[in-house]
Amino acid sequence: MPRNDQSACAEARTLRAVSVRLLPLLFVLYIFNVLDRTNVAIAALQMNHELSFSPAAFGIGAGIFFLGYSLFEVPSNLILARVGARRWIASIMITWGMLASAMMFVHTTTQFYVLRFFIGVAEAGFFPGVIFYLGQWFPAAQRATATSRFMIAIPLAAAFGGPLGGALLGLRGLWHLSGWQWLFVIEGIPSVILGVVTLTYLQDTPQKARWLSTEQRAWLVDRIRSDSARSVTAHGRPTLQAIAHPLVWILALPYFLALTVWYGYVFWAPLVVSEALHSSNGVTGQIIGAIAALSAVAMLAAGASSDRHSERYLHAAFGIGLAGIGFLGAALIPQPLLRVAALGLVSIGSLGFLVPFWCLPTMLFSGTTAAVGIALVNSIGSIGGFVGPGIIGAMKNGSTGDTRSFTLLGITALIASALCVAARSFAAFRSPFSAAARRSPASEP
Repeated sequence: MPRNDQSACAEARTLRAVSVRLLPLLFVLYIFNVLDRTNVAIAALQMNHELSFSPAAFGIGAGIFFLGYSLFEVPSNLILARVGARRWIASIMITWGMLASAMMFVHTTTQFYVLRFFIGVAEAGFFPGVIFYLGQWFPAAQRATATSRFMIAIPLAAAFGGPLGGALLGLRGLWHLSGWQWLFVIEGIPSVILGVVTLTYLQDTPQKARWLSTEQRAWLVDRIRSDSARSVTAHGRPTLQAIAHPLVWILALPYFLALTVWYGYVFWAPLVVSEALHSSNGVTGQIIGAIAALSAVAMLAAGASSDRHSERYLHAAFGIGLAGIGFLGAALIPQPLLRVAALGLVSIGSLGFLVPFWCLPTMLFSGTTAAVGIALVNSIGSIGGFVGPGIIGAMKNGSTGDTRSFTLLGITALIASALCVAARSFAAFRSPFSAAARRSPASEP
C-alpha cells in the first residue's frame, strides 16, 4: 500500500476510534441536558392549569433559566479548563439532575422562577464545555461532522422527550402526584447516574487516552496542535482578552438572535400545536417528536455538507433563514395543519444553523482562550433563551394571539441570517482550515 494511503487509513482509524469512544456518551449526556432544561414545555400542558400560571408567568419562568445560565458560563468553562472536563462535567450533571428532579416540589411562581434560575446556573458549563472538549479531540476539518453527531441530541431529545413527557403526564394521581411532577423527577434522575458514569469513562486529553495506540495519540496530538497554531489567538493573546475580542461579539450577535428564535419555538410549540389542532397531551407530544426527528436528519445533513464544502457561514445563514420563513408562515397562515408545518421549519432551520455555527469559535480560538471565547459567545447568545419565550408570553396576553410575536421572531431570524452572510466579509473569519480540509485524507471521523 502506498505511504499516502497508509497514512490516510491510520488517520481514519484514529478518528473512528475517538468517535466511537467519545461521541455516544456525550450524545446521551446531551439528551438529558436538553430534556431537563426544556421538559417544562410539556409539563406546562398540565402544570400551568393546576398552578394557575399565566402565559406571562410561564414565559418568565421558562426563560429565567438562561439568566443563570448566561452569568455562569465563562466562570464554569474557566474551571473546566483548569480541573479537566471529566471531573467538571460529572459534577455539573449530578447537580443539575438533582435540581431538575426538585422541580416536582414547585407550587408558586416564585419557587418556579428560583428553581429554574438555579438549574440554569448548574447547567451553565455543560454545552460550552463539551464544545471546547471536542476541539481538543477532533481536527478542525472534521469538526462539523463530529459536532453534528453530538448536537443531534437536541432534536432527538425532543423526539424522545415529547412522547415520553406526554405519557408521563398520564401518571396523574399515582401516589397522589400530578403527571407533571412525575415528569420532572423521572427525567432528572438519569442525569445524576450519568454524572457518576462520566467520572469513570472520559479522559481529559488525547495524551491520556490509553485506548489509542502510541502512534494514534502522537498523530492526534500533533494535528490538534497544528490547528491551534493557525487560530486567531494562537500567538500569545492573554486568556481574558477573549472577552474584548471583536470576533467574539461578531459571533455572539447572530447567535443571540438565533437562540431567541429557537427557544421561542421550544417552550411554546407544544401549547401552540395543542391549541391549533385541539390535540390531546399524548398526541401533541408525538407531533413535537415527529418534527424533532425530521430536524435530526437535517442536522446531520448540515454537518456533512458543511465539512464537505469546507464552508460554515452560508450553511448557518440558510438554516436560520429557513427558521425565519417558518415563523412568518406560522404567523400568517390560518389553516391549522399548515401552521404546524410552518412551525416545523423553525425547528429544522434552527438546528441546521447550530452545527456549522459552532465550528467557528473552535477555529478562531485556541487553548484556554477558546474556553473563554466559546463560553462567552454561548453566554451572550443564551440570553435569547430568556427573550424568546418572554416575547411570546407577553404578546400572547393580547388580542392578536401569536401573530405579532411570530412575525417578530421571523424577522429576527432573517436578520441573524443576514449577519451570518455579512461575517464572511471579515478577513479574520476566512477559515485558515479550508485548504487543509481539502487536502486532508481523513474526511470523516
